[in-house]
Amino acid sequence: MLDPRQLEALAAVVDHGSFQAAAQGLNVTLAAVSLRIKSLEASLGQRVLVRGKTVRATAAGQALLTHVRQVRLMEADLLSALGGAGGGSGAARWQTLSAAINADTLASWFLPGVAPLLARHHLLLDVMLDDQDHTHDALKSGDVLGCVTTLAQPLRGCVAEPLGTMRYRCVANQAVAGSVQTPSGGLSVHRMLATPAVIFNRKDGLQDAYLAQHFGLQQPAYPRHFVPAVDGFEMAIELGLGWGMVPDQHLNTRARQVGRVPLVELAAGKTVDVTLYWQHWEREAPSAQRLTQAVKAAAAASLLPV
Repeated sequence: MLDPRQLEALAAVVDHGSFQAAAQGLNVTLAAVSLRIKSLEASLGQRVLVRGKTVRATAAGQALLTHVRQVRLMEADLLSALGGAGGGSGAARWQTLSAAINADTLASWFLPGVAPLLARHHLLLDVMLDDQDHTHDALKSGDVLGCVTTLAQPLRGCVAEPLGTMRYRCVANQAVAGSVQTPSGGLSVHRMLATPAVIFNRKDGLQDAYLAQHFGLQQPAYPRHFVPAVDGFEMAIELGLGWGMVPDQHLNTRARQVGRVPLVELAAGKTVDVTLYWQHWEREAPSAQRLTQAVKAAAAASLLPV
């Protein structure tokens, strides 16, 4: 059987980033943490951590971390249920649910969809922000219990449930739109490629997908601004720094807000659809199951059908 103290030491080292910080967090000596990790590796016959300037889990270590976090969540659910049945002190227990989410989802439908659940069941949300094409890395490493991702193939031990489609449009402010459009109102791709694009971060491939899908251009060269914050990203487009890809959810919200600079679609009807999935552990604690249901319901109310 796995030794709980050894697993606790493994989780602490990964969570804190070093053996010394883990020892302080566990209130034990550095030697005790080191011994527990060595004993765990000896019992398994393989390394669970890669030592270096930064400590990270091996594939075996990641599998153990996933197990530890699942057990912790199930124990918290059990204690909460026992407390609700009269076995506790009366104080509600907070539980933390971790999820990897892309910025556009977080800034539109995700938080309104899960907020009532979090308040009702005393749940805390720990969000890891990443591009929708990369959020599954956090689930694979065991850092989160679920992720909004474009990956349709379930990871090992996980379930991938389709959420819906986010539709993106290529937009700019009126001045930039006028500079890249022809007198007849069409889009001049030549002028567009000479005008800077506003891109969320270096993982963001929506602009290239737009140019490839509608104009057959494979990774063309064009000047780029990188603005990795949703509010700052849209502000950069408002200020005329360039053109960019904005989802319908954000455009619809802008249309209802007084005083916002209107954004113009550069080529009507030329959109990029991104299908999203909720990937989560196949074996879920009750609180995680509630989160899954809330995410699916929120997506169904906001996204286009797959």
